[in-house]
Amino acid sequence: MSIDAPLAPTTPSAPAGFPQNVGVRGTNPRTQAQYTADYADLLNTMDDMGLMRRRYGWYIARITLLLALFAAGFVALFTITPGPWLLLLALGFGILFTQTAFLGHDGAHRQIFVSAKRNEWASRIIANLFVGLGYGWWMNKHGKHHANPNKMGKDGDIDPGAIVFTADDAREITGRRAWLMARQHWFFFPILTLAGLDLHINSFKAVLGKNSRIKHAKLEGALLTIRLVGFAAAVFIAVGPLWGLAFMVVQIASFGVYMGGSFAPNHKGMPVVPKTVKIDFLRRQTLMSRNINGGLPVAVLMGGLNYQIEHHLFPTMPSVNLRKARPLIQEYCATHDVQYTETTLVGSYRIVLQYLKRVGLKHADPFDCPVTMEFRSR
Repeated sequence: MSIDAPLAPTTPSAPAGFPQNVGVRGTNPRTQAQYTADYADLLNTMDDMGLMRRRYGWYIARITLLLALFAAGFVALFTITPGPWLLLLALGFGILFTQTAFLGHDGAHRQIFVSAKRNEWASRIIANLFVGLGYGWWMNKHGKHHANPNKMGKDGDIDPGAIVFTADDAREITGRRAWLMARQHWFFFPILTLAGLDLHINSFKAVLGKNSRIKHAKLEGALLTIRLVGFAAAVFIAVGPLWGLAFMVVQIASFGVYMGGSFAPNHKGMPVVPKTVKIDFLRRQTLMSRNINGGLPVAVLMGGLNYQIEHHLFPTMPSVNLRKARPLIQEYCATHDVQYTETTLVGSYRIVLQYLKRVGLKHADPFDCPVTMEFRSR
């Protein structure tokens, strides 16, 4: 693993959470080896505590529960009389698909099995066949995010689209779109209702493209077709065209809101790193991530993604172990003067919306240099 030495802002004092003893590259009093040792010490502690070991019993129970819920859901689909209760079942399927996506996420990070190949195939089947999310396309995108979270030009999760996430991108937008962008914080949650559909479409595009570089693209395309076309066909056969359409709208919308609402709190509104800034691995993953507190209920709700700092530092650690790593990493960050950010779920949404508003209005403070502004404590 290559770990770059940090490059500090060229300001009299670095912002809160930024390594205080780091100078411009070439005059850095700490060597790259020392920064690597910081992380290696923490990794050894996690390994000694057994937190990196596979949790087969946990995953067997989790998979069994999800399969049982899928079976119950399909039984209900073919037995419930079309009506308002059917839309609650559609909401239930949206939740179930998202919880299954969390399981696929664990497999993609090699948390389920020791074997990399077994994790890959498990995640490929879970993502494509059960969720309708292209494993190859998502893995490429998500891998880049983990390598450079919130780094402009590197992290595709902050690329501009319906929502604009960086001030640099916002300054390029004019006209009617700029008017909409200035109000993007109002549109954030409504737009998430389309996020699930967008994931399905992009998954198909990735495997159907003529120059697709996705491994096993034909197989993924077949699995996606079975999931997306097959599930919709089952719904329409079970409840008819009108209620079937209503069911699919609610299911896809709830899936998008749940997925987006689980991933957005973790990084949106945290520092955005300019392309020229290099930070060591431990700080790169910690300063750009935000944890969501709330204990077991929030951990279940977010599939363990609420422990985002721990997940980014140790992506192969089984998600069920992340809560045990949290107090150790908190203590480590306090000792090494590294900012550790944690807030409530509602508080995180408030931060995200305030950040989107600020970006949408092209807000800039002339008394801050760009890097200092990005690393400001929030």
